[in-house]
Amino acid sequence: MSFAFGERLRASFAPPQYLALPLSGIDVSTSGVKTVRLAESVRGLILASYAEARLPSGAFIDGEIIDRNAVVEALTAATKAAGIFATNAALPESKSYLFETNVPGTKKSEWRTAVEQHIDELVPLPPPETAFDIVGVGQGAHDETRIAGIGFARRIVDDTLSVFDQSGIKVRALEGETFSMARALLPTGDASTALIIDVGKTTTKMAIVAERIPRFATTIGIGGHALTLAVQKHFGVTEAEARRVKAERGIVPAPGNEDYLAAMLSTVSAIRDEISTRLNYWQEKATLHGTHEPVSHVILAGGNASVRGLPEYLEGALRIPVVAGDVFTNLASRDVWIPSLDYTESLAYATAIGLALRDHVQPYA
Repeated sequence: MSFAFGERLRASFAPPQYLALPLSGIDVSTSGVKTVRLAESVRGLILASYAEARLPSGAFIDGEIIDRNAVVEALTAATKAAGIFATNAALPESKSYLFETNVPGTKKSEWRTAVEQHIDELVPLPPPETAFDIVGVGQGAHDETRIAGIGFARRIVDDTLSVFDQSGIKVRALEGETFSMARALLPTGDASTALIIDVGKTTTKMAIVAERIPRFATTIGIGGHALTLAVQKHFGVTEAEARRVKAERGIVPAPGNEDYLAAMLSTVSAIRDEISTRLNYWQEKATLHGTHEPVSHVILAGGNASVRGLPEYLEGALRIPVVAGDVFTNLASRDVWIPSLDYTESLAYATAIGLALRDHVQPYA
């Protein structure tokens, strides 16, 4: 799926190839800007550079750019550190609308025309204010094609492009972040139905993907920072010390750990319940209607996915396998290459790496 909304928004959105540095991705989130640049080697793709620039509290909230100057400053710093002047960029899941429908025709241009005629039934936005893209996902009823799509308010697209313009960074393509995460975390050709959970600082995103294409996504308004606050309150320590304790102890039972664990689980259980409710709905719908395959496994990503004991805790609750993700799964084998980015830290770079991989894979139809 191209998600290059620019062909309908402005011609300069797709610069000539020689202007664009390939294999680059930038993810802007509440915590900051993460940049990645990949490179071809004789052994396959490797991580050439990466950088992060923190954002002050309140600069980027719920997918919205609040402090424009702070975001521009962070973009400028991160891209300079990573050696990036052109990139693929993410649009926030919290501002997206996934949809599926059956349409006539065999070409994408025909599908787009059909969707445009009924876009107000698929995306809860005024049609003139909606940007969308689509991909074929199978055979529909009555010789129609089943398509999956994603829509955004044009305002979100314009705001994103505008801060990149102000930062002097060429944008090659925009893409919904759940599509990027799936590309990074699932091996090329993986046709399974998986649940990807991205545990960030202030939110937890979940996306159910089939054949690496998101079919359901939502954002839960609780993230890893709530765990840090729980540790702070329990021990009466600084935020930095609370982060250290959280990393060391996680949610693993240990002698004398009962009160601490209870404080942590009061927050983790809220995240678990939200995930479980949505997963159960999908599983029941897949079984009842046969329209989708049930989710077979869960992949964790995000800056707080490495909390000790979290995969085991969620696996016990969701009753399907849960593993921490590998954002390098589609890069060169670690037998011949060792990433400079620490594994624990790498889990926060899933979206950026997926965006960079976009230049290396066959585009969506």
